[in-house]
Amino acid sequence: MDRMAAMETYVAVVEAGSFSAAAKRLRLGQPAVSKSVAQLEARLGARLLLRSTRGLMPTDAGQRFYEHAKRAIVEADEAEQAARQSSESLSGTLRICAAVTFARLHLMPVLKDFLDQHPSLQVDILLDDRQIDLLEEGIDVALRMGELDDSTMTARRIAQSPRLVVGTPAYFLAAGVPGTPADLSRHQAIVYSQRGGGESWVFSRNGSATAVAVSGRVRVSAAEGLRAAVLADMGLTVASEWMFAPELANGKVQAVLHDWKLPPVGLWAVFPSGRLATSRARAFVAFVETVVAGPAGAAA
Repeated sequence: MDRMAAMETYVAVVEAGSFSAAAKRLRLGQPAVSKSVAQLEARLGARLLLRSTRGLMPTDAGQRFYEHAKRAIVEADEAEQAARQSSESLSGTLRICAAVTFARLHLMPVLKDFLDQHPSLQVDILLDDRQIDLLEEGIDVALRMGELDDSTMTARRIAQSPRLVVGTPAYFLAAGVPGTPADLSRHQAIVYSQRGGGESWVFSRNGSATAVAVSGRVRVSAAEGLRAAVLADMGLTVASEWMFAPELANGKVQAVLHDWKLPPVGLWAVFPSGRLATSRARAFVAFVETVVAGPAGAAA
């Protein structure tokens, strides 16, 4: 039995809460995961896991073993990373999660540059606007927008973008240009129904805040839909500068209410809870930081 592999498998089972979820995270078959834990229990002569209505739960012995195993894995990872720091090239597979629109506009066009720097590296990209379970999906690093609700996650803000009220010139020609936030009540708002969106937009100016209730005939659950609705002249919306960067540059979309500010949007690098960031993930995050700080990115 490979003791380190067995410990990694057991830790994955405890954190994922089931053999099937751990198998997906480790990219192994479920029978192999179950067999590994059974062999580990036989080696230790102790029951490590119990089934409950909430899934698999560690016994007292299992919890103590988990804590020590977790520490050993982290120390082993740190030792490997220290040994590899002298190497500029990365290898293996980096599994990334990112929002669809941000990835399409700002990541995919420059990803080849990152791969060219590391010719032995493979990248597996999961594009999803939702906040998925990083451990369950086996994600090394996720790029997430807005505020983070889960304080247990290991995260670092790597950039920040202004939020703007935007619409097309054709829409503003037909509906008029709002001069104050209160004018928005007379406009068709494209409402983003995911977290960070909604029908209440909060503006600030000279230290005072103003909340405005907006409404419209179109609600969307994905940023790609928000972009499509605005570009089809259906209404105005609130969005990060990142989301409409190409159109703001070429004039196909215009920002209004320049004298009023909206809360900015943060871009976060989020790592699976309890896991040390791999050298691949750290190198990728550093690359993204240079991308969003460059001319094609938004203000950081």
